[in-house]
Amino acid sequence: MTEPILFARNLVKRYGKVTALDHCDFDLMPGEILAVIGDNGAGKSSLIKALSGAVQPEEGEITLEGQRVRFDNPLEARAHGIECVYQTLAMSPALSIADNMFMGRELRKPGIMGSVFRQLDRPRMEAFAREKLNELGLMTIQNINQAVETLSGGQRQGVAVARAAAFGSKVVILDEPTAALGVKESRKVLELIRDVRERGVPIILISHNMPHVFEVADRIHIHRLGRRLAVIRPDEYSMSDAVAFMTGAKLPEEAAA
Repeated sequence: MTEPILFARNLVKRYGKVTALDHCDFDLMPGEILAVIGDNGAGKSSLIKALSGAVQPEEGEITLEGQRVRFDNPLEARAHGIECVYQTLAMSPALSIADNMFMGRELRKPGIMGSVFRQLDRPRMEAFAREKLNELGLMTIQNINQAVETLSGGQRQGVAVARAAAFGSKVVILDEPTAALGVKESRKVLELIRDVRERGVPIILISHNMPHVFEVADRIHIHRLGRRLAVIRPDEYSMSDAVAFMTGAKLPEEAAA
């Protein structure tokens, strides 16, 4: 359990003359919640996109469970068990909860009806969606076939997290999951994050909300100027320290050494 499940070394990504990732390193340990924090423009999004296949780094390597991988697109990352919940949630409001859960990976009916006529196996999809929502305590949602646009912000975020937890067999990445939520809904999402971790799936949490980060994270990856500045533990540093590190007001001991 001492070897990272996902790690990257010397990642480089440039956009013209702008270097978004400058020989960046990254480590995610099994079963942990790793928060990634950094100032705007620090390169957090580019790092997450590189890990989830949305962009391809020009240099460096990514290793998943000891095997070197290269993702040409997010579908390849999904196939390897990496699920990402983006800040926009990437959901279709007019479709049902079950349809959103299976978007892009719909289940077909067995036999000729599925293989030739491409009919969806809706009962199986609905049963699976209901089971996953139940596992995460989201069955305040009464109807699995109701449109996502009828849900509250917290419920939508819960469905997105449930979808990622259902199919992210190895890593779940959450980008600002509580950014647009109220206090009560944010609390529910934090509980969902813990529930996913309890099921043995490690989580990468990108957030600007320091109280949330310090509440749920096991370790905190501080990103600055396109690279990892340091990794700290929330029980060893204060929120003020973390903000000072990510803004450059002071350096952590390991970075200053």
